[in-house]
Amino acid sequence: MKPWLVLSLALANVGTAATARGSVTYAGGAWAAIDRGSVCEALSRSQKVMPRDKVQPIAGVSFTPDRRHWSEFHARLSRMPRADASVMLQVGNQPFLLVTRGGWAWSRGPAQAQAIIDALRNSTSMSVVSRDAAGVRFSDPYLLDGAPTAIDSAAARCALRGAGKIP
Repeated sequence: MKPWLVLSLALANVGTAATARGSVTYAGGAWAAIDRGSVCEALSRSQKVMPRDKVQPIAGVSFTPDRRHWSEFHARLSRMPRADASVMLQVGNQPFLLVTRGGWAWSRGPAQAQAIIDALRNSTSMSVVSRDAAGVRFSDPYLLDGAPTAIDSAAARCALRGAGKIP
């Protein structure tokens, strides 16, 4: 994926009414780092491109300047998972069971978040898998080109903000 495409995807498709736009601090491969002020995120858009009237799946790692959420993995799913369905993140050959609410999934805590980041650094692809209300399995695939640098950029930016070195 071209760097300019990552940048345009990050700006055009990641922002929603619930999340403010931010400034891109890094864009490369399939990932971008975005500083939104109260949160810094390393984000990627799924390889599964959805029609305009459907939810575009995204995944990323979040950092807050106050460190309440540091290296938290999150994913917006392409479909609403069934209430009793598990949501699994597969990074390379490593599976991770995620916590879910509505159409979103998150890492279970700091230890799992760090294990996910370690896996992201050493793999080339990942997918988030679950079953929808009809019981049909779905998968949101992602490339990991650029993920390590985007994660480092987002973490560094929020660390600087938390230390009072940038407004």
